[in-house]
Amino acid sequence: MTTATARTAEIRAAALELFTKLGYEGTTMGDIGGAVGIRGPSLYKHVASKQDLLVQIMTDTMDALLDAHRTAVATTRDPVERLRRAVDAHVRYHARHRLEAFVGNREIRSLVEPHRSAVLAQRTEYENGFRDLVTEGVAAGRFSVASARLTSYALLDLGMGISAWYREDGELSENELAWQYTEFALRLVGVA
Repeated sequence: MTTATARTAEIRAAALELFTKLGYEGTTMGDIGGAVGIRGPSLYKHVASKQDLLVQIMTDTMDALLDAHRTAVATTRDPVERLRRAVDAHVRYHARHRLEAFVGNREIRSLVEPHRSAVLAQRTEYENGFRDLVTEGVAAGRFSVASARLTSYALLDLGMGISAWYREDGELSENELAWQYTEFALRLVGVA
């Protein structure tokens, strides 16, 4: 990693921390610069704007979630195993990237167009991935749900909630957490 790339990553990490703590609106470029030891005006040599930092955080988060989902479901056609793998990837991402999840959920309102629409489209694609898994499982006779849409929302909420409370040094390891949550997900779709 070059010095410039490392510095940009450091700035992004500082912005993520500050957006989590102070909110996007409450964070200034001066705050971000201060967190990494750069005066506000010099910060613009590394990043174009605070909005660009938010866009990068949110699109990187959605890109990572979409990639993890695609990878998780790519190697099997079994509906139960596909859902198990998708939920496992979803839970692990949220356990490992709590700040990104927090900012991603809270600051969608702070994105300006066309970025808001782009991130919302990614979120819709991600939700549709879960809805499709549920629909396919129902069609195969493996799942029983009243609403694929509501079930997909509940599955997404499983992972997103983790970002609010999970800690690596807590009661459950990431593996135990992922196992329990995949079991919860299978119960949601009627798999005993």
